[in-house]
Amino acid sequence: MPHSSFSSSLSRWVLLLVIAALMLPVLAVLASWLPVGDSGALAATILQEMASTVLPDYVGTTLLLCFLVTVGVSLVGLSTAVAVTLLEFPGRRVFEWALLLPLAMPAYVVAYAYTDFLQFGGPLQTGLRSALGAQGRMFPEVRNVAGAAWVFTFTLYPYVYLLARTALGERTVHLMEAARLMGAPIGRRMREVALPLARPAVAAGVALALMETLADFGVSSYFGIQTFTAGIYKAWLTMDNRIAAAQLATLLLVLVAILLGLERRAQYRMRFAVTKGARSGSTDAQAVALNGRQRGVVWLVCSVPILMGFVLPVLFMLRPLTTDWATLPWSRFGEWALNSVRLGAVTAALAVGVGLVLAFSVRRSSHWAARTAVQLASLGYAIPGAVVVVGLLLPVGWLQAWAPDWQVGYWVTATAVGIVWAYLVRFCAVALQALQSGYARLSVSLDESASMLGASGLQTLVRVHWPLLRRSVAVAGLLVFVDVMKELPATLVLRPFNSDTLAVVAYQLARDERLGEAALPCLALVLVGLIPVMLLSRTLRVADR
Repeated sequence: MPHSSFSSSLSRWVLLLVIAALMLPVLAVLASWLPVGDSGALAATILQEMASTVLPDYVGTTLLLCFLVTVGVSLVGLSTAVAVTLLEFPGRRVFEWALLLPLAMPAYVVAYAYTDFLQFGGPLQTGLRSALGAQGRMFPEVRNVAGAAWVFTFTLYPYVYLLARTALGERTVHLMEAARLMGAPIGRRMREVALPLARPAVAAGVALALMETLADFGVSSYFGIQTFTAGIYKAWLTMDNRIAAAQLATLLLVLVAILLGLERRAQYRMRFAVTKGARSGSTDAQAVALNGRQRGVVWLVCSVPILMGFVLPVLFMLRPLTTDWATLPWSRFGEWALNSVRLGAVTAALAVGVGLVLAFSVRRSSHWAARTAVQLASLGYAIPGAVVVVGLLLPVGWLQAWAPDWQVGYWVTATAVGIVWAYLVRFCAVALQALQSGYARLSVSLDESASMLGASGLQTLVRVHWPLLRRSVAVAGLLVFVDVMKELPATLVLRPFNSDTLAVVAYQLARDERLGEAALPCLALVLVGLIPVMLLSRTLRVADR
């Protein structure tokens, strides 16, 4: 009994340490507002200065970008989901998985590809000027808010597409069939039955897309638009003003918290939209066959997002890769790839370990510490990388000033400790979600049987859960690995010296207008991103059977 009490107490302390490690960036950002000494007056002065100079631009640009992305992903995601779910036409099965391909494209990679092809000196405008004898610009400038909204729309619409497709496929079968039997035409059925049921799913997908938009740094920095994320890096790295960066990070956290609340509310509403027996019908029963002209319209609706979000960016990057093959940095590519793989593998192993401890603790105990740890860890993915960077470097600066002999700054900024810590704050939620899904398929009777046989908690985890969770563990590790490979904001600041990754090199080469050389690491990131997309597509095909 004392041993059991000691183990329980030890596990609670471990959970509290996990909570502290994962929430330190957010707590540090919020603590920067505390009126300690002269910092309160200084913070108020800096905030007033920003309010009269750059803050209106940050707020206006960010809100405008979010509005345009909301309209874009809603239209593209919902229209494609309706097409592949409620309509029957040749090629529908192909479009069901092909519409997921833009998920493999980091938004900043798409931005580089379009800029290289459409800019004044790019192949399209150069060819048109040669053919038409013109001398000026043939197309408007790509690097602006509208161009960023275009990039985000065609890379993030799969969030809305996936959730809306699930909602339409699972929740509208019987109601659509009933409306058809009552004589309602297809337009009215979609307008008054299908779309209202899909509205919570669309809202949840839009919230996820906007969180990705707010967290982005590569597109906003490369296009030169004044968003909160770009402002945070400018305040920290260019102006060396930590207080201003912390204040902007706090405002960005408020926007993310609002979106996270909207997403949770939409998910809550989706639970009550499910009708009993909604899965018993066949989604094919509600599919409406289309004629020739209607097929052409639907093919266009489904083909344009795939072309804009995946096919054309890949082709744009393959062009310089094939023409400048001999001059590409092949000798450095292996080093960049190795650094990316090393950071991804270490983070994936640690994230899976933390996620497994958290998921197992919640399964074995209903203590508040376990529940709180899981809830806070689940929020990590919503925290932008810029906020994580500021939240880690602020306490480093405080400790460095208080105890310079500890060399805290060295360990966090000159080794892999800081960047792996930042990755864990962001991506433990990914591993935790995959592991909790695996645990949901394990009956609680397995734990009860192991306990009756005298197995301890650790023995139950190792001898009972682990063999049954290997698939979930592999999926969790793979998802974290891919996310780490594509992560740019945190990697750009916290990476160790001489440890450039594929994402960082792609950004640096594109920033230096060496877009041809940037194609090589960009395409490597796309290939890595295709792995979870294929897994997701396979999962959806199995679920539809």
